[in-house]
Amino acid sequence: MQSSDKVNIKEALNERDGFQVWWRLLRPHTLTASFIPVFVGSMLAFREGYVNLPLFIAMLIAAVLIQAATNMFNEYYDFVKGLDSEDSVGIGGTIVRDGIKPKTVLQLALGFYGIAILLGIYICLESSWWIAVIGLGCMVFGYLYTGGPLPIAYTPLGELFSGFLMGTVIIGISYFIQAEVITPEVIFASIPIALFIGAIMLSNNIRDLDNDKENGRKTLAILLGRRNAVRFLASMFIIAFMITAILIIADILPIWSIITFIGAVKAVDVINKFKGKTQPIEMMPAMAATGKTNSIYGLLLGVSLFISMFI
Repeated sequence: MQSSDKVNIKEALNERDGFQVWWRLLRPHTLTASFIPVFVGSMLAFREGYVNLPLFIAMLIAAVLIQAATNMFNEYYDFVKGLDSEDSVGIGGTIVRDGIKPKTVLQLALGFYGIAILLGIYICLESSWWIAVIGLGCMVFGYLYTGGPLPIAYTPLGELFSGFLMGTVIIGISYFIQAEVITPEVIFASIPIALFIGAIMLSNNIRDLDNDKENGRKTLAILLGRRNAVRFLASMFIIAFMITAILIIADILPIWSIITFIGAVKAVDVINKFKGKTQPIEMMPAMAATGKTNSIYGLLLGVSLFISMFI
């Protein structure tokens, strides 16, 4: 690719130098998949009178670090395997466009894991060492998402693993370290968040469908085809809101949680942004809107749980 093409791609993606190089490496639009589950799990515990702010902060930082490190592993291994180029959309571009050494990205990811482990030790000392087993499992899967002989990202199971681990498991851990117990109600309440996080992964794979197909991946989006994948994405949103309604009716979530349906507006926006789009750069707004849908829903759910403590 000519240098002029490189500049055009950077301009089209509004990529700037300096601090933003490292900020993009974190893929901030995906970090909603880490802080929202911690927030919701903690609010579920706070609602029942279990409050430990240091544990909440430690868990929040650890979850974000693990998610960011997973993104870095993705950046590193996709580059090593020749999947990323200067005109790739949806990546941080730190290696292929900004010239950061691959080794530096890998070392930074491992450093983030190291800090997360230290925070995990503190969390275990204050709660249970079973958290270490579960936490390490999440970290292993984070690495195996793009690393290892058969990366999860290359299979139709990416949405399932990301939704379950980042949604249900993280919400469960965040609740457990506060309450020292886990209940079926917490698991039920985690399902919509798990679906929204899986939706983030699916929207990413819809955007990258053509490139992934050329490189031999077998993602869910590839198996379904772009049009059906967008329909499946819409069904995930619908099911998430339907389950929310059921949880409110069953009194598992407070009536105040009805405010989460404001997020349906953004969910509709996601589907509209995907319609008629075939080029990755055209689908970037839809990808970003999917993350915002999870953020809006999760933040409003947490707020509704907080309000219900006083009313």
